[in-house]
Amino acid sequence: MTEETEKVEEAQHHLSHHHHMKIQWEEFFKSDDDTLARNATLVEKGSLVGRIGLMLLACGTGAWRVRDSMDTIARTLDITCSADIGLVSISYTCFDVDNQSYSQTLSLPSTGVNMTRLNEMEKFVRQFQKGHGHWTLGQIKHRLDEIESIKGTYPTWISGLAAGLACAGFIFLLGGGLPEVICAFFGAGMGNYIRGIMGKHKITLVAKIGVGVAVACLTYFIAFHIMRMIVPMSYDHAYGYIGSMLFVIPGFPFITSGLDMSKLDMRSGLERMNYALLIILIATMAGWGVAMLLQLKPGAMPALHLSIPVLAILRLIASFCGVFGFSIMFNSRPSMAMTAAFIGAIANTTRLSLVDYAHIPAALAAFIGALIAGLLASVVRKKVGFPRIALTVPSIVIMVPGLYMYRGVFNLGITNINIGAYWLTGAVMIVAALPMGLLAARILTDKKWRHVDL
Repeated sequence: MTEETEKVEEAQHHLSHHHHMKIQWEEFFKSDDDTLARNATLVEKGSLVGRIGLMLLACGTGAWRVRDSMDTIARTLDITCSADIGLVSISYTCFDVDNQSYSQTLSLPSTGVNMTRLNEMEKFVRQFQKGHGHWTLGQIKHRLDEIESIKGTYPTWISGLAAGLACAGFIFLLGGGLPEVICAFFGAGMGNYIRGIMGKHKITLVAKIGVGVAVACLTYFIAFHIMRMIVPMSYDHAYGYIGSMLFVIPGFPFITSGLDMSKLDMRSGLERMNYALLIILIATMAGWGVAMLLQLKPGAMPALHLSIPVLAILRLIASFCGVFGFSIMFNSRPSMAMTAAFIGAIANTTRLSLVDYAHIPAALAAFIGALIAGLLASVVRKKVGFPRIALTVPSIVIMVPGLYMYRGVFNLGITNINIGAYWLTGAVMIVAALPMGLLAARILTDKKWRHVDL
């Protein structure tokens, strides 16, 4: 048995005892910290590739981006990497020039989104490639530890405010007025704050989403009744409660699932889609249950009688606020969030105007909106260098038809099958159109996406 094989077995034995516990990466590195990465052993090079892949996966980016970065690092270290990537796990094998191989299976305990960390990881991969691997193991370990220490960029109360801002913008874009905007702000803010607190206590996904949505609906209901005591208003404003739960829309897994499947990354694409559907099912069922208890039902909110220019300006502002709020929830730095918000404001206002004034079907308008967001992100990205996904996904999350999904499930819940199917069909068409729009923009502007990998 060669020394290399012994190291491999020892490393794999170690991993098997650390299932979903923090991986002790230093155990894999026997060489001196001053050793150049290019001169490291296969186990060390392979572990480096795996750690970088796992850190990227933990940021919430798609399998294609993870694989591309792992391949870049592997090529720079003169090894070859073949990886199979899911939602929370990576199985990969590295080969060196002597035809020796090293395999590992790594997994995350859960999935999340952190755009600040993703930005730093992408910068690291670019710098490593530029330096042709002439970094010492000590330098690499120090830099990766630094990036890994970027947890949530914002405290829970800021995430709560961001959700409030996002949903306040969202409900205006769905036709809500000032009462709905104010109540949705409080509802979503409280719902996401509670979800964040539960997340810190490592509470499971199902409970976090269910309780977060229930708290959001209840807070909206209470805020609405307090406002009614102060200012007499129509009960129809209560229909805006749907807006308070839209902070749970799983934009990242939805969009990355479509992009992954387009690159034939079926395992990751299907896992991400099922994860997104699970969140939507939990959220809509929780919302439906609370609505039944409070005797709320989705209905038409009072019409806003605004002129076309005023409506367009308010939609630009609401879209900007909505996308900015979602970006902050995705742990983007303020500069990144502002950039995404400008892109989202233009793309989403165009989409709504196409539906209202050009009478284009909602799904086709969603495709055009996502295409505009993708093209703008490609232009802006060259200037500012942020990850494309950090600009595109928040700017089109505001286009995901949460209202349609909720109305579909609500009507199915009270056995209005025809109406439920009508809303769900509309939702499916729009959800399918959004990644298609981003994909079209990607194919037009990125030659890596235009061609099949060889």
